[in-house]
Amino acid sequence: MLIHPLLPKLRQLKLGGMALTLDIRAAQATASQLSPLEFLALLLDDELERRGQQRLSQQLKLSGCAAQKSLVSFDFSAAPGLNRGFIHDLAAGDFIRRHENLLLTGPSGVGKSHLANAIAIEALKQDQRVLSRGTQRLLTDLHAARASGTYARFMTKIVAVELLMLDDFGLQPLSAQAAQDLYDIIRERYEAGSLIITSNRAFAEWPEVFGNELLASAALDRLTHHCHTLVIRGQSYRQRSRLTEAAPDLSDTAEPSA
Repeated sequence: MLIHPLLPKLRQLKLGGMALTLDIRAAQATASQLSPLEFLALLLDDELERRGQQRLSQQLKLSGCAAQKSLVSFDFSAAPGLNRGFIHDLAAGDFIRRHENLLLTGPSGVGKSHLANAIAIEALKQDQRVLSRGTQRLLTDLHAARASGTYARFMTKIVAVELLMLDDFGLQPLSAQAAQDLYDIIRERYEAGSLIITSNRAFAEWPEVFGNELLASAALDRLTHHCHTLVIRGQSYRQRSRLTEAAPDLSDTAEPSA
């Protein structure tokens, strides 16, 4: 009964994590004969955990990452040639702290976007600032920012984050202005911040996407100077899903009589 007066006080102090687990921790302290300091340490851990989860949730929304595309939910069995240890090394985030880049290429549907998103989520967990956008959307937004007078502020944000993730580069050719904007982003972030780019285009096709061989060469030169490249092969997740859904269910089919 002595703990009940604490609940409104904890809520007033916005210590919701402590309030939620107070009864459980009190019972645990009694059963395990914890000292007052040990009891308080458990409550503080609960509060820190709650605040960490709230911060991550907020950062996920701001970053543009998809919360459901995590490393835990990635199906490594669908990409048997993928080095799982290498992926976990990337998820540790050292390449971001070294301002290195990651380029993921391969056919559509093999998990490039999922992996890139998962690595970005791990960066958020390490309190890294992350911005994740489709390449075309980011360049379109940048064009709109130029028209509205917010270009400089938006470009500063793009350059300032520790990790910029650009998905689906090369789905469509870039306009001259978009190609210049993308090159400017790559140039400004060179040796200052990390980029993850996913594409179903081989590097040899990039000049075609840029529409400018000189810009493409300069962009690739900077991107690949401090870079990890990963080529993912396999069957499309979406195609496998369609085949599974289309396959007839023979589990209840009766054997024909002789």
